[in-house]
Amino acid sequence: MSKIALITGGTRGIGKQIAITLSKDGYDIALNYRKENDDLINTKKQIEETSQRCLVVQGDVSNFEDCEKIVKEVVEKYGKIDVLVNNAGITKDNLLIRMKKEDFEDVLNINLTGTFNMTKNVISYMMKAHSGRIINISSVVGISGNAGQTNYSASKAGIIGFTKSLAKEVASRNILVNAIAPGFIETNMTDCLKDEIKDEISKTIPLKRMGTTQDVANVVKFLASEESSYITGQVLNVDGGMLM
Repeated sequence: MSKIALITGGTRGIGKQIAITLSKDGYDIALNYRKENDDLINTKKQIEETSQRCLVVQGDVSNFEDCEKIVKEVVEKYGKIDVLVNNAGITKDNLLIRMKKEDFEDVLNINLTGTFNMTKNVISYMMKAHSGRIINISSVVGISGNAGQTNYSASKAGIIGFTKSLAKEVASRNILVNAIAPGFIETNMTDCLKDEIKDEISKTIPLKRMGTTQDVANVVKFLASEESSYITGQVLNVDGGMLM
């Protein structure tokens, strides 16, 4: 029987690659999305080409009732959730002096409160099963901070604290909770940067390149697997050595 992975924000970028990578590893996938987008059908098709099932579930992770419905729909379809990847996130960058109150709140509501909302609704099923993996996508700026990203950095730092605290709460039920902190990753968000800016960024990274979505997905695959069965409450930086 296939294991089930639920991935929030799973139709593009890092989330999409995580979904495809886990499906190639034998997982049936539940993809959460907030708004219809061009990548939704394409991502579902790529997953089904791996001979695994794919359920797409609409919902806003910042809305607790939406999260209840998402989890209920996945459990009704698949009967369980083995892995939850809290990947959904947004940025609304600006210097604090110019940042609107709503921009701070929106980023916290989706990135951090969304992680709580989804985990809160999934955790009871995992506790009953005495098994589960929760993998939260944080960021290196949640560790180091970054000018112009007080909202984003705060949300990602919050995810780290949430991860470590929950890991202590549920370890006795054989539920592992870890976070991944990506550095500069090539996604749609970085495609808009000029090549010279990308080159300057790469020079600041010891491995001299930006990461790929596959680099992050590979770590998710490891944390979801039995090979990681003695790892919990950790933050794995996927940053090419940037924060050494």
